[in-house]
Amino acid sequence: MLLRTPPVPVVKYDRKGYKARARQLLLTQNAAIIIEESKIKQRIDYSNLTGISVSSLSDNLFVLHVHCEDNKQKGDVVLQSDHVIETLTKTAMQAGKVNNVNINQGSIKFTVGQGKEGIIDFISGSELLIAKAKNGHLTVVAPRLNSR
Repeated sequence: MLLRTPPVPVVKYDRKGYKARARQLLLTQNAAIIIEESKIKQRIDYSNLTGISVSSLSDNLFVLHVHCEDNKQKGDVVLQSDHVIETLTKTAMQAGKVNNVNINQGSIKFTVGQGKEGIIDFISGSELLIAKAKNGHLTVVAPRLNSR
């Protein structure tokens, strides 16, 4: 496993209750690997990566979309990084998916598992807040990015 970049600290949100978990994201020649301490939690081969979604707010949240036909893949991965632009750029370039990065304003739909869908709703606000809403969606309140 040849590392292309140093490990990036990320927060991974669980698919069901959206519990935040500290992880590391490793980018290798052929895959993005999510680890906890020294244990591999998920491997996403770049060939299974269908796209990357990110919000237009300053929440640092992004979603790695993957093919779910493969039983090894549990669904899309919701991550947060303090260095989201750098992380997305390196991931997209390494995976050859530069044209598959989508910047979303209102919401992002993602696959939770086979045939199941989750939704992240983005709302502009004064402070960053990420929580599971009563409707079951992951709600993200974040300030708008400053435009120049």
